Amino acid sequence: MFDYFKKHRRWKLATAILSLSLLTVMAGAAVAPALDLIRDYFSDVDPLYVQLIISMPALFIAITNLFFQRLSRRFRARTLLIIGLGFYVVGGCAAGLFSNIFLVLVCRAVVGVGVGIIMPLSTGLIAFYFTRDKQDVLMGYSSAMNMLGGVVATLIAGALSMFSWRLSFFVYLLGLISIILCALWMPNESIYDSKQPKKEQGVFRRYYVYIVAMFLLMATFFIYPADFAMETAKQGIIPVQYVAIIMASMDILGFFGGLAYAGARRRFGAAACFIAPVLFACGYGLLSLVPGWFGTLAGSFIIGFANGIGVPFIMTTAAAKAGAAAPTTVMPMLSLALYLAQFVTPFLLTAIRPLLSGFIPGYSSYTAAIFMAALFFLWSILVFGASRDRSSKSEAPVKKAVREEAKEKMSA
Repeated sequence: MFDYFKKHRRWKLATAILSLSLLTVMAGAAVAPALDLIRDYFSDVDPLYVQLIISMPALFIAITNLFFQRLSRRFRARTLLIIGLGFYVVGGCAAGLFSNIFLVLVCRAVVGVGVGIIMPLSTGLIAFYFTRDKQDVLMGYSSAMNMLGGVVATLIAGALSMFSWRLSFFVYLLGLISIILCALWMPNESIYDSKQPKKEQGVFRRYYVYIVAMFLLMATFFIYPADFAMETAKQGIIPVQYVAIIMASMDILGFFGGLAYAGARRRFGAAACFIAPVLFACGYGLLSLVPGWFGTLAGSFIIGFANGIGVPFIMTTAAAKAGAAAPTTVMPMLSLALYLAQFVTPFLLTAIRPLLSGFIPGYSSYTAAIFMAALFFLWSILVFGASRDRSSKSEAPVKKAVREEAKEKMSA
């Protein structure tokens, strides 16, 4: 990975873009290790409000993504990123300052707005600035950074929560790193293409195969962070103090999954779309059928690897089809699907439980995850068909503006 950056002439731009990926996918769950302490502090309010601390950002990320195209028409890329990162840092840290649960939730909504701006750019700018031969590698690295960010955020928030639940929210200060890198190395140019569809409905019709695939992938994956701690407590085999460590280890395997994506794509081609659903089914099968340390660790690791390799496949194939317009067309819709899945997954589990628990012995949320993985596999047949001809329909990314901005900076 590091050799790639040494050789690449745009390593500064790539570093700035990839730094965004450290902040995004698990933004809502970053303070999950402190959730028990937060629940104890707000013991006099409905537990649903405490759960919303984790899921509230996902809702506002999805809402913001609906308006991202309009934002891209009004603001240039670097300006948008600085605004989004500002919301991320300020809203994230401010949540620890309040003793009113509703003010905490308002701050979590602000975080969601920030990530709603950052997320489409964190992947879309790869398609905008880099050629297709670089996109597979960089999308894999982006997925790896997502998972690495989950590890770093979980460990830092867990360590800070040992002193106070309020301090756990200061994990969002990590956004300052991206603010510095983007201010120094990110060109400030318009990414909006006036020729692209002006309505989100038109975008959905063109890319619905990938958008639905992203929803199914994230809904299948997010069952793990949503219910792993509670399912592990029910089994009563693994001490609760190891739960955060196991979840962080899962993210580490997701990191390696992202690194492995480019190689898997070269080896399997469009058929790589089936890797994630198969691995999800195997991972949740181990968690459900093999209780204890082996099943828990092996299942967790496989699920993390599946997520790490599945997300970049959908991102790269959709981005290749959209070409240079990806940041303002398909990427906001993929981001919307990703975070909407995070928000609705707990409600889906609640709705499915009475339907399946009656006739499936030993039903758990892992059982529902296996059904989701099967549905994801079936939908991947459509993804496979749409992915085989991606190279013939994609457009080359825009590079001219980057070179022009570089010349301007040198002359200044």
